[in-house]
Amino acid sequence: MAPRVASLLAVFLLAGCSENPSVLLDPAGPHAEAIGRLFWVFFAVAALVWFLVLGAMGFAMWRGSRRGAKPVMPREERSLTLLVGASTALTALIIAGLVLAAFMTDKRLIGLDGRHAIEATLTGHQWWWEIRYEDPTPSNIFTTANELHVPVGQTVKLTLNSSDVIHSVWIPNLAGKRDIVPGRSDSFYFRADKPGTWRGRCGEFCGLQHSFMELLVVAHTPDEFRAWQAAQRRPASQPAGVAAHGKTVFETGACALCHVIRGTAATGAGALAPDLTHLMSRRMLGAGAALNTPDNLRKWIADPHKAKPGVRMPPLPLGKMEMQALISYLETLK
Repeated sequence: MAPRVASLLAVFLLAGCSENPSVLLDPAGPHAEAIGRLFWVFFAVAALVWFLVLGAMGFAMWRGSRRGAKPVMPREERSLTLLVGASTALTALIIAGLVLAAFMTDKRLIGLDGRHAIEATLTGHQWWWEIRYEDPTPSNIFTTANELHVPVGQTVKLTLNSSDVIHSVWIPNLAGKRDIVPGRSDSFYFRADKPGTWRGRCGEFCGLQHSFMELLVVAHTPDEFRAWQAAQRRPASQPAGVAAHGKTVFETGACALCHVIRGTAATGAGALAPDLTHLMSRRMLGAGAALNTPDNLRKWIADPHKAKPGVRMPPLPLGKMEMQALISYLETLK
């Protein structure tokens, strides 16, 4: 019996363990901190109500066992009526208090929005994120995918769009959820107050690979962010040797029909697929489907549906030499 009880307790304890550090209770910015405080208010009230209800049930069962099947007397009936009335009034007060707490939190969040240092457009696709960093100077605008890099201590404004269905961006450590509705733009503000990496995700079921629609948020020091920006604005480097042949394979094959690599003949066809200009600077493939390594990249190109069934990228059957040359070229995109 004891081993079974221990196993059951272990299941509940392990259910709280995760390799994903992105949780509401570890805020890294003022928006998440305000939402976290509201969570603890709701948790405390819910816990208090739970204990009161269990206590009332326990008392009623104890009193009933002692009282037996005796009929309810008029005095007891009046007491029960008063108790029900008091419980109803207390419930109304609790609900009103929670509504007020939620209203004050919304007011606090609205007050945090406004002036921003960084502006980007985040577009949800099935099933990946397109990120375009805006700038008054057109030549400084660049596009990346699935990784949102921001400077510490500076407010970021995201303009939200969807190219297909309803999505929802949620970065638990930094801000709450915001729905992204096709045909409608919305704004989303947040600020990271410490360097780190956090996982965001799509918070609205959007199809088969909804669970693999991850948004990685990386907060840098201001100097590191400026260096990252400068690197991302540069076009792809010109390869040599085997990698140069791989560049030809990319530009003359099916890849260039959808993907863009700035500084090459691969101009894609709109925002059908992620910009690959600096592909190897990213940590993940397929918006969280696999780590970005040369081996995983080879498997992804050969058969992306094995890692992410339903993805819109078709398999690319290449010979061994062509595939090796293509991988060599993609490895230069840093």
